[in-house]
Amino acid sequence: MLTVNSFEFRTGWRELLRPTTRVVSVKVKGLEVNIPPKQERGEAMPDDPKRKGQSTLGIAVDTIECTDAKVVIETSKPGKKPLEFAIGRLVLKDVGAKKPLNYDAVLKNPKPVGDVHSTGHFGPWQNDNPRDTPVDGSYEFTNADLSSIHGIGGILSSTGTFGGTLGEIAVDGTAEVPAFRLDVSDHALPLHTEFKAVVDGTTGDTRLDAVKARVGRSELTAAGAVTRSATVPGHDTNLHVVMERGRIEDMMTLSMKANPTLLRGALATKTHLEIPPGPVSVSRKMRLEGTFAIHDAFLNDAKLQRQLDSMSERAKGKPHLANAQDAEVVGSSVSGKFSQADAVLDVSELNFAMPGAQVSMNGQVHLVESTFEFHGKVRTEATASQMTTGWKSLLLMPFDRVLKKNGAGVELPIKVTGTGSTYDLRLDFPHDTHAPAGPTSLPK
Repeated sequence: MLTVNSFEFRTGWRELLRPTTRVVSVKVKGLEVNIPPKQERGEAMPDDPKRKGQSTLGIAVDTIECTDAKVVIETSKPGKKPLEFAIGRLVLKDVGAKKPLNYDAVLKNPKPVGDVHSTGHFGPWQNDNPRDTPVDGSYEFTNADLSSIHGIGGILSSTGTFGGTLGEIAVDGTAEVPAFRLDVSDHALPLHTEFKAVVDGTTGDTRLDAVKARVGRSELTAAGAVTRSATVPGHDTNLHVVMERGRIEDMMTLSMKANPTLLRGALATKTHLEIPPGPVSVSRKMRLEGTFAIHDAFLNDAKLQRQLDSMSERAKGKPHLANAQDAEVVGSSVSGKFSQADAVLDVSELNFAMPGAQVSMNGQVHLVESTFEFHGKVRTEATASQMTTGWKSLLLMPFDRVLKKNGAGVELPIKVTGTGSTYDLRLDFPHDTHAPAGPTSLPK
């Protein structure tokens, strides 16, 4: 249960002769404590009524200093691995049975790799059930390199307080990552998080009761759990995320290499996020499913925005304003459903609305390659003849009745494709399926 590489202690003869032996200091190197599951510990020593309120061993220690220590809490659950705590330096003060002890601990967190400094109170130790052992304190987590978690990057720092029992520790803290990034993108954004969680100190399982985060200019809330996997090393992350005040450009900055991003605008989304354990990078193994809505959306590509502005004027039946120098810049609204797996974002029921026209599409975004392709249709308020002027309008008048469809003045198939920061919008007739990228072939 306990092994020590070496130890030394210092006290005086008078302290040794007292009813409760007092040791001034103890130094321990290479301490390893292995705590077996409850059912394997055997019966605890029965309480002796004559010793109520006294130290079991009759020993009190002013200071214990441990270096290179490790605590292993065994588990009887099938598939669960023991929980290990590697402690670089631990100082305990006023140590005695049946009373809390003061501690000051410095340890190296294994993942993400970083330095933890914690102070507080621990105990008294509950022999029958260590999970009921009281614990409280504060912590500082610094220089945590997120790149030790495959797929993300940045340097994290976190501070907070905690209290409860070893089996149920309530944690209240904040975390900062000045330059958070995913490996599918070349860009980083500042990340600030405030959280309330409950941690099982015997298993490492964490229940996230309330998380508030700000990424760039986007704010979100989340709740869920991070639990140790029973099948492979690592943790399962399962979160429900709600973003009511977000920016689509922030999300695209993190997830795509394109610069500038395709869109900018106000984003609201509800998402279910899962990150299973395993060696694959976070950006490739995380799974998303949810809905989104974007308001006041504008394209960052000036040429493509002018094409949409022109399309909007024609769709409203004002072709004479389509190419005007002072034409209104059109803001759009976008909504839809999405899911993500293997770094591929599938977007279904994508609805794109602008003055005079509605676009419905579906398609995919390949995050690693930073490419996308969408197919769908555009429906306009104006008829074909109303979208042009002069002799073209006269020629199209006989076809207005034929081109009207389902209450729309015109309904046409379109597609939008892109790679990096290059985008292309064109009609999507069957013969145009393999056409090279170029200017839009929408009606002039």
